[in-house]
Amino acid sequence: MANFKYISLERKRDIYIVTLQKPPENRLNVAACQELILAYRYIEVQLGRNTEGAVILRGNDAKFFTTGLDLNERDTNPFVSSDGFYPLLATILDFPFPTIALITGHVMGGACLLTLAHDYRIMNRDRGYWQMPPVNAGLHHDGMGTLIRAKLAPHVRRKVLLEAHRCKGPEALEDGIVDAVAPPDQMFELALAWAETWKSKAKMGVYGVLRNELVGEATKAYQMNSYVHHRDTAKKPKVKL
Repeated sequence: MANFKYISLERKRDIYIVTLQKPPENRLNVAACQELILAYRYIEVQLGRNTEGAVILRGNDAKFFTTGLDLNERDTNPFVSSDGFYPLLATILDFPFPTIALITGHVMGGACLLTLAHDYRIMNRDRGYWQMPPVNAGLHHDGMGTLIRAKLAPHVRRKVLLEAHRCKGPEALEDGIVDAVAPPDQMFELALAWAETWKSKAKMGVYGVLRNELVGEATKAYQMNSYVHHRDTAKKPKVKL
């Protein structure tokens, strides 16, 4: 098993569980994003081609899933998203096995896009909220709306991106942002059950191809922004929330 600093990796037969464990609040910097990329590619190699398998990404406690990108890192490195966050989303969108985001607690900003990049989302019913506040912070990056358009209904897209609406679990379920909610002590077992249900869909070797038919615009946008250093791909935030 590979060694990681900011995540832990566990295997239950052909299901992998990736757990975020980066203080503070599982906030994502370049190093954490690159570890996640390495983990997903490691899992892909271990499972092999045309086999069953699935991945669950979760937070390490019931308070936070992740509160998004480390905006302070951009003060010294303008390419943090190009080298970390965008390639991470592209990796998950390109992944050949079913993926589940287990939203254990608060999730904000870019981390909301991280959850949308996964095929399924299960959220804490009792604690935490899901919110994208770029309109409040002056944030934007090329392709920001692609996953939102691919995954959410038109009236929900407006709430999410233009109103920065803060959703708790039951409302996120009603709006179709997540697929299920569960009490904190039942979330993981539900995620495992879903992984068991859908893992066989990968064995014919077309799962990732068919996903791309649904979210190909987002995949292309994040692939095109990955490792780009000749231009800015994002607006620097005016406010750090």
